[in-house]
Amino acid sequence: MRELNWEIILSNLAEAREQLEQIEQRMKAGEPPVEGEFQVMLEHAYHHLNIAWNARRISSKKYSRMTDEAFNQWGKFPKELEEWKTTGS
Repeated sequence: MRELNWEIILSNLAEAREQLEQIEQRMKAGEPPVEGEFQVMLEHAYHHLNIAWNARRISSKKYSRMTDEAFNQWGKFPKELEEWKTTGS
């Protein structure tokens, strides 16, 4: 199994964090995004988090030549990660 590609992981985490910080800054400034814009901004952050996971073992060379298909595939929520669920006590 290939080692984790920390360069890809780091760059995508930074992109996601920057997007979330932008949302937070706008809210604190009293200028929150409208709902549609908020959706796009969150989708952008999620996309980078998903890529950080899905492309974690991809070579930098392959990543730099990312196809549209890979962009869409790597940007999906990871199938192997289950969503947090409550059992309801």
